[in-house]
Parts: sequence; structure tokens; C-alpha cells
Amino acid sequence: MKRKPTVMFVTAVIAAMGLVFAGCGKDNKTETVSKKAETVLNTAESLDKTEEVTTEDAKTKEASDDIKKTLKMTIADTEVNVAWEDNESVQALKDLCGDAPLTISMSMYGGFEQVGPLGTSIPSNDTQTTTQAGDIVLYSGNQIVVFYGSNAWAYTKLGHITDKSAAEMTTLLANGNVDITISLESD
Repeated sequence: MKRKPTVMFVTAVIAAMGLVFAGCGKDNKTETVSKKAETVLNTAESLDKTEEVTTEDAKTKEASDDIKKTLKMTIADTEVNVAWEDNESVQALKDLCGDAPLTISMSMYGGFEQVGPLGTSIPSNDTQTTTQAGDIVLYSGNQIVVFYGSNAWAYTKLGHITDKSAAEMTTLLANGNVDITISLESD
């Protein structure tokens, strides 16, 4: 176990006190100081262990909070079910939505997609992909694209809308610019 500087300092002080009193012979003062030194050391070690437990509890709570919260997407006023990918881009998107929902103004492009700026860059891992209706991807690390048609390009896959057919995706996205909202919500 790696000791913290405060515990190491207290240990050094106690050792020095022991050396000083060792030369004085064994008397009540030496025993009293030794007992106090031992109490200080035990308290310092106890605090160190408490800090370790607290840190571990915080990590567990953070992981638990992350598991209990999922991203939700709404296109215009229609909530859609999304099977989100498990990658660092989706985690970064969760982080962006942590304080407040993220609303993105989308624009029609190419007759098969809506694209909108995130306002910041997030990690990407682009691979050559042929998309289909319902796919949600990251383009250039800073734009969200939702497809109602197909395209082949290098994207980072974020997810897929699972509860809409290609015809329903076209109805949602092919009739003009829309806003999408991505939020982080408890299950």
C-alpha cells in the first residue's frame, strides 16, 4: 500500500520521538509518549484507509450512475428508441448531456440525411461505413448525422434508431430541417 505524505510525516516524527526517548531509559514519560505516538499512527492509518474506501465508493457510485442513465433522443417532438454504441464517442456525448439536454439544429443534406453541429469536438474513430435509415453517426468529430436513406463514408457509429422503419424515418426527417434533442435520463 502506498502511503500518503501525511502518514509518512507522522511516522517519521514518531520514529524520531522513539529515538530521543530510547536514550533516556524506560520511564513513565517514555511509555506515555510511545502510547500517544502509537495512537497518532493508528489514527493516521485509519484516516488513510477511510480515504481509500471513500475514493472507491465514489468510483462505484460514478459507475453506477453512469449505468443507470442512458441517452434519449427526440426528433422534433417524437421520442425514438436508440441502441447506442459502447464507445468513447457515446461516452463523450453522455458527458455533454450531463448538465442539460443537448438540442441540435439539423439541416437536410443530400436527400438522405440530417446533419447538425455539436458545438464542440468529441473523440472519433471513423471507419468506412455504408449507412442505412435510422443510423446515427459522428461526422468530422463535431457533427451528428441521422440518416433516413443510405450513404457510404467514413463515420464513427453512435447508434441506431430501433423503433422506426425506413418509411417512418423518411417521414420524420425528409420534410425540412428539424431539431433533435439528446438528453441523459435515468432508466
